[in-house]
Amino acid sequence: MKEFQPKDLSSLAPYVSYLEQNDVIPNELYIEYNVKRGLRNADGTGVLVGLTHIGEVHGYVMDEGVPVPVEGRLRYRGIDIFDLVNGFQSENRYGFEETIFLLLFGKLPTKKELEEFSSLLKKYRHLPDGFKENIILKSPSRDIMNLLTREVSALYAYDPQPDDISIANVLDQSLRLLAQFPAMVAYGYHAKRHYYEKESLYLHHQDENLSHVENFLSLLRPHREFDPIEAQILDLAFVLHAEHGGGNNSTFTLHVVSSTNTDTYSAIVAALCSLKGPRHGGANAEVVNMMDDVKREIKDWTNENQIKDYIRRLLNKEAYDRRGLIYGMGHAVYSLSDPRAILLKKKAEELAKYKKREEEFQLYNLFEHFSKQLFAEKAKNKIICANVDFYAGFVYDMLGIPRELYTPIFALSRMAGWTAHRLEELIAGGRIIRPAYKCIAPQQPYVPLEKR
Repeated sequence: MKEFQPKDLSSLAPYVSYLEQNDVIPNELYIEYNVKRGLRNADGTGVLVGLTHIGEVHGYVMDEGVPVPVEGRLRYRGIDIFDLVNGFQSENRYGFEETIFLLLFGKLPTKKELEEFSSLLKKYRHLPDGFKENIILKSPSRDIMNLLTREVSALYAYDPQPDDISIANVLDQSLRLLAQFPAMVAYGYHAKRHYYEKESLYLHHQDENLSHVENFLSLLRPHREFDPIEAQILDLAFVLHAEHGGGNNSTFTLHVVSSTNTDTYSAIVAALCSLKGPRHGGANAEVVNMMDDVKREIKDWTNENQIKDYIRRLLNKEAYDRRGLIYGMGHAVYSLSDPRAILLKKKAEELAKYKKREEEFQLYNLFEHFSKQLFAEKAKNKIICANVDFYAGFVYDMLGIPRELYTPIFALSRMAGWTAHRLEELIAGGRIIRPAYKCIAPQQPYVPLEKR
């Protein structure tokens, strides 16, 4: 593969200056015109722009116009995430297929329905003839999310009815995307390693005897081997990332694009492009990068004073990337707790014992505890909690999953919620989503060229 040299952008400096001079919008104008910047209310809560049956994210109650933090709640089709997870885990089985069924169809499947649905997904797994060779291997990318957008876009050409938005056809497209995405992620990763990192190329055939999560792990691992505890915790991560209400950036993007009645592949590509942004889908990798810096800086991982000192420096923009952020801490909705983090942390502790990384888990635990305390001291008692990303990256690291796959795995999981929301938008939406922007540019005359 060709090695790219950094671009010489110096000739664009004058044009950049024009942009920086003319595109700044003073903060006070947002207040003057009552603009909900970022679709956020003045108190930081999200502007209500839609209704959904699919997912509920709850982290506060309003008391005389003031948001009061409460324990975080996440429901899929009205079912509490704790009940859903405890349900399938108590029966010692995987839960992602059941979760997909619930999100799509609004009900828990019977045993027979779950078996039939799981078999249907397995039949949909295989990529179109020539797709792997022509789309993945001939055009690999250094960035897996970039490749995934091209892979999904290319599926349009392999579909005899790509623009048919009848519910039956969109459901067919959705199930194929759900079933084929694990192979698209795994094959894309192996192609990247082979062509860009000069590693051996592993392209395993899919196994219809394996569950969704088992099939993914077998495609990803060079020798297809994995332990049951590894598959169980990855299945949990899939379930916890499957859906998070209609207001998260990628799902809202999918609603906006779907409201135009465009094809399924274009809508999913738009959601993938949104998730690729580091403000959305890349937080779990940032947590691990930050914790790597913590482990380098702190010699004694049990020393509470050293941990506190690092967090203070982090908040004062004196540590890690000097941005003053504690990655994995805080959330747009949750304040007291993120239910996903609670569930994943419990399993992360079990996996840490299995992998003999208990000391590292305790470092994460202490870091979480003191981050809450020190942030509250600095931010006038504002309450924050660990979000799901804080432990997700650690879990993926213990599973040996490379960091460039953290966001693609997020996409693999969220495909369940995306497809459910697309079907809901087509059935219940009815209007193209079209908010307004107010132009604040002053009027000016056109000046002839010779007089400028």
